[in-house]
Amino acid sequence: MQLIDCHTHTQFSMDSEVDIVAMIERARELGLAAYAVTDHCECNCWYPKEYYEDTELFDYFNCKDDFEASLSAVTALKEQYPDFNLICGTELGQPVAALDIAEKCISDPRLDFVIGSIHQITNEKDFYYINYYRMSTDEINKLLEGYFNEIYELCKWGKFDVLGHLTYCLRYMKIRNNITPNMKLFDEIITECLRTLADKGKGIEINTSGIRQGFGTTFPSLKYVKLFRELGGKIISVGSDAHKVRDLGANISDGIELAKAAGFNEICYFKKRQPVFIRIK
Repeated sequence: MQLIDCHTHTQFSMDSEVDIVAMIERARELGLAAYAVTDHCECNCWYPKEYYEDTELFDYFNCKDDFEASLSAVTALKEQYPDFNLICGTELGQPVAALDIAEKCISDPRLDFVIGSIHQITNEKDFYYINYYRMSTDEINKLLEGYFNEIYELCKWGKFDVLGHLTYCLRYMKIRNNITPNMKLFDEIITECLRTLADKGKGIEINTSGIRQGFGTTFPSLKYVKLFRELGGKIISVGSDAHKVRDLGANISDGIELAKAAGFNEICYFKKRQPVFIRIK
């Protein structure tokens, strides 16, 4: 089985301090067929703090600098590792919240790969920082409704390559507070999101971080990966969402097996914004 890791972070992400060269060397040790650096670029935090009137919802700014530093570093490292399949990517957070920034980012010719993600919704902090324990069931359902509605808007925009970690919104409420909402309430909007991606020829990722973090499954789970296939989806990437060297490649084989169980015969990585398929054996 050829392994790939198409969602990773380095020193150029606000929530990682890992050296990018150390990550590349580990990817080579693992024998990855493709390794993508996809540092964070939160579109709604592009400028310095002084630019924004309401800053209490954010814990980081100046993503413009991180974006440029990451792409410059990966582009240079491609020259240093000519025989290794190093992919220059970005995880574009909240694109629809700042479409002018998103359009600017995706037009950068150095990019091989763009993940479209939502880490926080309008008028809320990142899901990482929310205290779910103090929320009622109705409040949690309203929060999730907002998340999936904004995911739908992201899918309709669709100028990325794969949708990142669908159901990310569930990660911390379960891991920290053991809260498991009734996901059947959102089946209709999730179906529309996946149908839209399939119709546009876009993909989803199987994000394996939930396995090692104690969530119990990938983001999204088999149910939604299978649904994406049934709706005509063809593009699946797999990523660890590693922010540390030790997590690079973690549970990627499990993610590939899940793709197979959902009916996919191929996974893919991207070069120059075009999918390159690897057959699942």
